[in-house]
Amino acid sequence: MKVLIIKLTSMGDLMHALPALTDAAKAFPGIEFDWVVDEAFAEVPKWHPNVRKVITTSHRRWKKSAWQTLTGGELRQFYRDLNLDDYDAVVDMQNNLKSALVSKLRRGPVYGLDKESCRERPAHLAYQYPITVNPQQHAVDRMRQILSKALDYPLPKTPAKYAANFSKYPLPELEFALPEHYLMFVHNASWLTKLWPINFWQQLVFQARAEGYAVLLPCGDNEEYLRAQQIASVDPMAFALPRLGLNDIAAIMHHAAGAVCSDTGLAHLAAVAGTPAITLYGATDTALIGTYGKHQQHLVSDFNCAPCYKRKCPLPASRNGEPVCMTEMTPEMVWHGLQPLLAAQ
Repeated sequence: MKVLIIKLTSMGDLMHALPALTDAAKAFPGIEFDWVVDEAFAEVPKWHPNVRKVITTSHRRWKKSAWQTLTGGELRQFYRDLNLDDYDAVVDMQNNLKSALVSKLRRGPVYGLDKESCRERPAHLAYQYPITVNPQQHAVDRMRQILSKALDYPLPKTPAKYAANFSKYPLPELEFALPEHYLMFVHNASWLTKLWPINFWQQLVFQARAEGYAVLLPCGDNEEYLRAQQIASVDPMAFALPRLGLNDIAAIMHHAAGAVCSDTGLAHLAAVAGTPAITLYGATDTALIGTYGKHQQHLVSDFNCAPCYKRKCPLPASRNGEPVCMTEMTPEMVWHGLQPLLAAQ
């Protein structure tokens, strides 16, 4: 069997879909997947052993230079790539307006969520085979149900398995030697309301060093690198990592003793890698998008307004939109939550 998956972004959402492919591979031995994904996250689908080919889009770049996209041939090439092969099924596992557009460009019928299940209407109009799934459940469970219904196999009752094997990825060459025992501190996030205070991260560095762990801080852009440098400045065995590819970060995460994470894509990478991790939540709902897997712990704000899904904190006590609820989670609380996970290894 050969199946085309359409799921473009974002990093954590792509990882949520991996267990569904594992289910399908068990139901149909030898199944092969092609996957349409945004070029920024092209590494993620390849982590699953049953993914044969990746077809990339670049919606942001195409939107910024629409005329060049239309006249330069890149969109025509994408259309050819999208329709090059025949598939037993085409499944949109993202079901938003961007993925619905890709679904419309694909010749032939597409499976996707129906009107009641789809979060971005009128995306459901792109699908010839509508699927009903309860949206008020965790993303991993939704993805498993979508694919089981599209391919018509019984939904497994076994725990979700990502099936990624990061041990095969070589560790990247860095300007410093990787410590033998280290923790990953994923300090960055795309929303201001997901950020934990810098001084709290610094105090957590002291806690980690007192227990004999070095600390590595991954970064995306220059702003995140400067923030990581500020956190790492308190101890010579804390290191701000340069910007690395996802495969490099996956290899480093796989070898980490544990991780402390903001609510961001790399927190889900810890779950995929099987790295014990505690992730801090205030603005979003762990029941829908929390890290999912073995040795994954959530530290959740107990504020009445959480989860608020706001990018800036509206509370009167907030300074410049910074989250008040995140300051209630102290370094001591975080370390106390991480210690049992480290001991369970």
